Amino acid sequence: MIYALDRQTFNHIVKDASIRRREKYEEFLKKIPLLETMDDYERTQVAEAFKDTKYKAGDTIIKEGDEGKELYFLVNGEAFASKILTPGEPPKEVKSYVPGDYFGEMALLRNEPRAASIIARTDCQCVSMDRHSFKRLLGPLDNILKRNIDLYV
Repeated sequence: MIYALDRQTFNHIVKDASIRRREKYEEFLKKIPLLETMDDYERTQVAEAFKDTKYKAGDTIIKEGDEGKELYFLVNGEAFASKILTPGEPPKEVKSYVPGDYFGEMALLRNEPRAASIIARTDCQCVSMDRHSFKRLLGPLDNILKRNIDLYV
């Protein structure tokens, strides 16, 4: 059995899926305190740059010491940061993450290796943005941080 799909129908399906995906992530971005003051155009650009990835409980999302190539936002699930505090001893849990939290930004901003490992505590869904998109769309975050300064006072 062979099925055919005309160009117009195919294009409609692809565009519709893209619009739904973008709208989902635009709503997600509105809930992140650091980014909630972005304007609609900025939010659309960031949402389109996201890459969606799923992790199983126990998976390492970021490994301490690796090169920082991506910024991550936790969409679903829970994760934690684990860091070697004393050389020769096992890593210690230093931070927990829930949906809406983000991690990996410091390695991108400072161009340094990852400061900690991020491990999925439960099955997780993350969206990530590569270094190029991060720099192009968010820059050093100075403007967004300045717009949010009143939130921290």
